[in-house]
Amino acid sequence: MTASIALSGVAVDRGGRRILEDVSVQLDQRRIAVVGANGSGKSTFARLLNGLVTASSGSISVHGLDPAREGRALRRRVGFVFSNPDAQIIMPTVAEDVAFSLRGRGLDHRSSEDRVAAALDAVGLTALAEQSAHSLSGGQKQLLALAAILVTEPDLIIADEPTALLDMANARRIVDHLFDATLRQLVLVTHDLRLAARCDIALRFDGGRLVDAGSPEKIIADYERTAA
Repeated sequence: MTASIALSGVAVDRGGRRILEDVSVQLDQRRIAVVGANGSGKSTFARLLNGLVTASSGSISVHGLDPAREGRALRRRVGFVFSNPDAQIIMPTVAEDVAFSLRGRGLDHRSSEDRVAAALDAVGLTALAEQSAHSLSGGQKQLLALAAILVTEPDLIIADEPTALLDMANARRIVDHLFDATLRQLVLVTHDLRLAARCDIALRFDGGRLVDAGSPEKIIADYERTAA
């Protein structure tokens, strides 16, 4: 099987400093956890996958596309969930913000409205459709950011600490959607090792290098030993 995500010899330099060094991995698993200490390179790795960060060297393929050369096409197929939803909310109202994700996709007005309604219903925000997006609570904003991604029906969701700022109830809602069985592929950057344990494979970054990849149980146990 051709890997859905493949990196070979990837390095990232920023501000005269090497952030990632010689990252090579092939991933076709559906649920991929990325763990490591702050500053280990895991968020940079995640941002490489949809072209938010450009590799200084090496090659990357994500679902058959090169993020550097085909970033626009890739971002139509890949959704990115940030830890702070304010970085993603653009439009004045909840419904308008979700609809914004469908611009340029060739849908007629009725089809777009139907998909927005379905996405809002999926995350429990239907009653807030006409409310100011920026007046929502932190948890509601994160659900809105997720709805704006789900409405595009992506092949891959990359989530960078999506529950970091949430209470337990809202964190559970976000996680339930991210682990939905219909989602083709998820890359989850997280400090929550319980979430990492639910994935099919875990990657561990340290000092800008991918130091281990394998079963979540083994990777988490090794990580906990090194962090002790």
